[in-house]
Amino acid sequence: MTVNITVLISGSGTNLQALIDAQKANKLQDVRINEVISSSTQAYGLTRAENAGIATKTHVLKDYYKGTTKEQTEERKQRREQFNKDLANLLIYGKVAKESEKSESKPENPDSSTYVKPDLIVCAGWMLILSPAVLTPLEAQGITIINLHPALPGAFDGTHAIDRAWQAGQDGKITKGGVMIHRVIAEVDRGAPILVKELELKKEETLEEYESRVHAVEHVAIVEGTSIISKELEAAKTVEKLGELKLEEKI
Repeated sequence: MTVNITVLISGSGTNLQALIDAQKANKLQDVRINEVISSSTQAYGLTRAENAGIATKTHVLKDYYKGTTKEQTEERKQRREQFNKDLANLLIYGKVAKESEKSESKPENPDSSTYVKPDLIVCAGWMLILSPAVLTPLEAQGITIINLHPALPGAFDGTHAIDRAWQAGQDGKITKGGVMIHRVIAEVDRGAPILVKELELKKEETLEEYESRVHAVEHVAIVEGTSIISKELEAAKTVEKLGELKLEEKI
């Protein structure tokens, strides 16, 4: 049974490319990357997806902030919440809700017959926090979300993790950095690790050199982590299908 995947990106998409290459090389068996969604219209990852024949969409936060200033904190908070609700609908149904529709209702989607709801969402360089307004509806739909983070579990949560780990190594505070694939929960980068890869921190190494090593490990980790979860989901799908068949036999 095929595990359908949506990949979330914000930038150049090198980790997306690693997934695309792995799919082509049959290193991700029974997996299909159906769609790539970017938080930036300028992300080169969109071109990578299009070159691979993968459907793309954009969901841009700054579009929701148009007409407001940074001082309008309450208004921007409400608009960010709407962005999150719309993202959940985009992932589940393939289209955001119309303004006239209630947020909890399923949005009208003329392409619903062709849209395939993902079994798995892979955050491969998605630079925005996924709030409960996104996570709760996805969980209700049985959709799993995983994320790539360039640090070890419990260390350097959030942005600039590579820089912070390298600096801590230079300061003699730590001797190892790394990369993890983890499940996504509301607490940023605190979900249960799926895969962890350690990297030695070298004092003679520049930040650029360490960053290059991290990215090389990321490209391996994201494929391995996606494969682990995909196999789990495939097994669950198989069990569910067998249960349905047995129920039909009894009826």
